[in-house]
Amino acid sequence: MRWVAFMPLRANSKSIPDKNIRDIAGRPLFSWSLEQAIICNCFDEIYVASDSLRIQKKALDLFYPAVKVIDRSAENCTDSASTESAMIEFQDKVSFDVVCLIQATSPLTCAADFCAAKEQFLAENLDSLLTVVPSKRFFWTESGSPINYNPAKRPRRQDFDGQLMENGAFYFTKSKILAEYGSRLAGRIGLHKMSAESAIELDDESDWHIIEQLLLKRKRSFIDDTVSQVKVLVVDVDGTLTDGGMYYGADGEALKKFNTRDAHGLQTLHDHNIRICVISGETSPSVSARIKKLRIEDFYPGIKDKLLLLKQLESQWGISLQNFAYIGDDLCDLDPMRNVGVSFCPSDAVPQITQQADYICKKSGGNGAVREVCDLILQTKQKSFLSL
Repeated sequence: MRWVAFMPLRANSKSIPDKNIRDIAGRPLFSWSLEQAIICNCFDEIYVASDSLRIQKKALDLFYPAVKVIDRSAENCTDSASTESAMIEFQDKVSFDVVCLIQATSPLTCAADFCAAKEQFLAENLDSLLTVVPSKRFFWTESGSPINYNPAKRPRRQDFDGQLMENGAFYFTKSKILAEYGSRLAGRIGLHKMSAESAIELDDESDWHIIEQLLLKRKRSFIDDTVSQVKVLVVDVDGTLTDGGMYYGADGEALKKFNTRDAHGLQTLHDHNIRICVISGETSPSVSARIKKLRIEDFYPGIKDKLLLLKQLESQWGISLQNFAYIGDDLCDLDPMRNVGVSFCPSDAVPQITQQADYICKKSGGNGAVREVCDLILQTKQKSFLSL
């Protein structure tokens, strides 16, 4: 079966202007669930459809080539247009057996949700599936009639089964169901339960603040979990170990400024059995001299494809890329950052990198960013050890 994921994004939003690409917890709203769809490896292809060139460019800047971008017609982007109309338009352009409609306004969706839902879809031979959250609320009609309980025999919450509420995070739909019924839900329908916090809908600024805090909390927890597993720190040079500036002597030799505190941080990590690997896209005598003085053995200058090198080192060292940490500042660092366990960047990194990084340093490149990462790794590992 051919599985594709589809995220429709339109330019205009009435409740929160430009909400789909507005930054929340350091990243554009749409990128949170889209990234998880990429990570889960459940889909043969992933698409973003939009009427906005700005949104299309943002998606390509962040996720190309993992995500493909297609146009969305103006008539399917009006306030009155249904999501099904966008799905049917998508079906006319892209062939699939099952499509996953992903809602950008559900940024708390995890890769594990996609995986579990797909497994359920196949195991139960479903035609469509929706995501839900358990609710133990008592509901009433406007006229004052109870909907889901008897007030004369009001149950205790712990004895009340409650109901399942659709949270709109994502949907699975077979192609034949969409074609026959013009609906995302029909035939044999399954329900995938998600965490209670995923029930919050992004309708106004107060919702935005609540979800942002939940994302930041999740981000901190992720950092703690992944950093505690780091065995290798990979460091870019220009703009990371240096400030990105180039100073020329009288003979034309390019000189670079390094930070002694960064050097101390790298040495401390090395002393705690963290492997240090330095990769540079250029070949520079001044950089080679500095690395030699730092006694860093794993130094790779003149590397154009950094991800390819990391995969080779993964095999050579027998250490999974999920146990690698990477700090970089520019577009050549984007692919490596997407594929390692945890990624960092200096505060002055380019926008595409700051939106990809799991942690943005308070310090800039060449001014303590690397030391900040070294300290964070060491502190997290010590905290993890003490909690055992």
